Amino acid sequence: MTTTSNLADRPERDSSIYSVKPELEIFSNPNPQRNYSIAISHPEFTSVCPKTGLPDFGTIEIDYVADASCIELKSLKYYFLSFRNRGIFYEAVINEILDDLVAACQPRFMEVTGEFTARGGLSSTIRASYRKEGFQFEP
Repeated sequence: MTTTSNLADRPERDSSIYSVKPELEIFSNPNPQRNYSIAISHPEFTSVCPKTGLPDFGTIEIDYVADASCIELKSLKYYFLSFRNRGIFYEAVINEILDDLVAACQPRFMEVTGEFTARGGLSSTIRASYRKEGFQFEP
């Protein structure tokens, strides 16, 4: 027996996770007395080219030295999903991510790198960083 499904009969997906920027959650740094680096990689980042409307794909790398708080990963995943349908240039993506993450967890040091896949034969790597005044540490 073959069953067919009409798209109109399917429940709608909650698309709000793709359009509303969720709050970034943090938790207390378990070792605030120590400088140690935290590296996060998100190889499935997507957004939309604001010129063509075509999808953009990339890997976002976050390296940071926490101060009093760390970034909670599930909220970061949903935060990244909020870019999925946004028309935004690579440079703006990376700087917005850095600004939002610094505001959320106020790290001692943070660097955000985006390695975006080739489009038109050109690939781009965008890097932005923040360092708390007076902080000296090379992770």
